[in-house]
Order: sequence, then structure tokens, then C-alpha cells
Amino acid sequence: MTNSSLNPNVKKLESFFRHRPIARLDELRRVLHVSGRTVFRILGRMGYLSSYSHAGKYYTLARTPSFDADGLWAHSGVLFSSHRTLRNTVVHLVNKAAAGHTHPELQDRLRLRVYDTLHDLVAAREIGRAEIEQLYLYVSAEPAATETQIAERLRLIAEPPPPPGPLPDPAVVIEVLLAVIHSPEPDVAAVAALMRAQGKAITPGQIEAVWAHYKLGKKKPASRRSRR
Repeated sequence: MTNSSLNPNVKKLESFFRHRPIARLDELRRVLHVSGRTVFRILGRMGYLSSYSHAGKYYTLARTPSFDADGLWAHSGVLFSSHRTLRNTVVHLVNKAAAGHTHPELQDRLRLRVYDTLHDLVAAREIGRAEIEQLYLYVSAEPAATETQIAERLRLIAEPPPPPGPLPDPAVVIEVLLAVIHSPEPDVAAVAALMRAQGKAITPGQIEAVWAHYKLGKKKPASRRSRR
């Protein structure tokens, strides 16, 4: 396919992505009636990103996402990163974290399981790992940054939790209590994850307030839930 014949296909994809921000390869092939190789050739000319979730099977134009402060963007449950790959994104998040990150924290932020990725990155020495109070903390591969992150994590662990805020609206209280009932091993992190999965805009702070008010047992914040 010549460069001149690419132009109509570029216009077709631009029109397609104006109405649908993300798409799979098979959908793009049907739009253009061309091979997968040709689709990637056209996308490469336009600038594109592949998802870091769903096995990288979704694509969007590079100019489409409105990334958050961590360089993350989601559309219809499909996740993209300005750092392109999951590996690069994990390295970025670990390096920028003042107190490092635990596996549950990263899983919560990236909205998918990252244990295998963390294992590979540690093995490749792209990030480090330290054991602190029976949990694994993922830190920078740079020794000086590692020391700073560990010191900040220890400070946070020793710091007393802030007093609970006022109870939220009764409807929110009911939603949180129902989530506690339906969680097999309820803790603040598990309830927060269930709220997100159900698409409910209930913040961890609101959950903490309900938890403290009704004395629902020992809280297990995400940073202490797993050694992974």
C-alpha cells in the first residue's frame, strides 16, 4: 500500500475514533477492509496507544486520552497509560512514591493484578523490594531513593491514624454496611474495592468513618493486607 493510498484510510480511522475512542484490531480491520499489518502501519502514522489491560487488545489514538496525574486513563473499563506498557507504568509509580508501594496499593491504583509484573521487575532489577513489618514494599532501584522511601514508610506506619470524620449520609452508611455483610473477609480496602466494582462513588474516607463509628473490628488498610 502506497503513502498516497494511506490518506483515505487515515481519514476513515479519524472519523471512526471521533465516535468510538477505543477499538480492537478486528474492528479496525473491518472499518478499513485491510490486513492487521496495514492497520498498524496506519496507526503508526497517526500515533496510537495500546491498552495495558485486556492483554493490550484495545487501541486508541495517542491524542485521545485525558491522563490523570499518574498518566492513567480509562474508558469503558479498558485501561491506558501515558507510559505505554504496564511495566513502564509500575516502574514510574514505584519511583515517584514517597513511601514506595505495596502490591495491594499498586493493584488498587492500576485496577488489575500486578504481582507477576512486580516479580519480573524485581528480578530485572528495575525496581527494588524490601520487607517491612511482614509486608513487601516495592521501592526504587536507586539505593539513596530506597532509603528515603523506606524511612517514609516506617514513619507512616508509626504515625497514629487520623480521627474518623463525621458519618456520611444515611444512604452511604447503608451501602457500606451492606458491603461489609457481603464481603467474605471485610476490611476497609475490600469494601472500597467492592464499592468501585459496583460503580458507587463512596470514598475510602467515608468507609473509614462508618467503620470507626460502628466499631466494625480491626481495620486492615491496603498497605498491610499482603506481603506480595
